[in-house]
Amino acid sequence: MSFTLRAGESPARRNGVSRTEEPGYVRRVDLRTLLPRSTDTVTLRALEHRDAAAYAAGTADPQVRRFAHLPEPSYTPERVRELIDTVIDDGLRSGTLGVLAVAAAVDDGFLGSLVVYDVTPSSAEVGFWLAPEGRGRGAAAASLRLARSMAGDAGLTRLRARTMVDNVASVRVLEAAGFRPQGAPVSDTTPSGRTALVQEFAVGV
Repeated sequence: MSFTLRAGESPARRNGVSRTEEPGYVRRVDLRTLLPRSTDTVTLRALEHRDAAAYAAGTADPQVRRFAHLPEPSYTPERVRELIDTVIDDGLRSGTLGVLAVAAAVDDGFLGSLVVYDVTPSSAEVGFWLAPEGRGRGAAAASLRLARSMAGDAGLTRLRARTMVDNVASVRVLEAAGFRPQGAPVSDTTPSGRTALVQEFAVGV
């Protein structure tokens, strides 16, 4: 699991600078037009109301709570549906935030979530987490590869990711999906507001 959007942070604003204020900013495409995407085992698609209960349950998993650093302390199905209809839908339409479902290709069952955020003219950051039933089947690496192809079709050239250095499983997943470490680990604020030793990764798309 790698980081997702920081608590209270606008997907289009980070470090006090709006991405729409950057020179050469180009408004991103509607991400809904680039979805769904599938491999033989995994589908990357928009979150739907039918995912709400599984999403909320997944966020309560101890490993997700420890490593995903979700921006809210807890989620209920009702809260997830509210987010799908507001912040998540707005982000997909504007191309500034993609909170997506990772689903099993065989039955479209919810396995976890992948988030594309901090979108710049050329790159974006990606975070992910899997529910217990989604682990051990290569779903995370497969969904990251799908995110790479989606980012390329959206006009980006690079994807970034951050994870805690002691999150060995996520480091392996990122490397399996083609991401490589960028510089040395640094102390950084996680999306949950905690400070941790973090490694940044990146991959071309």
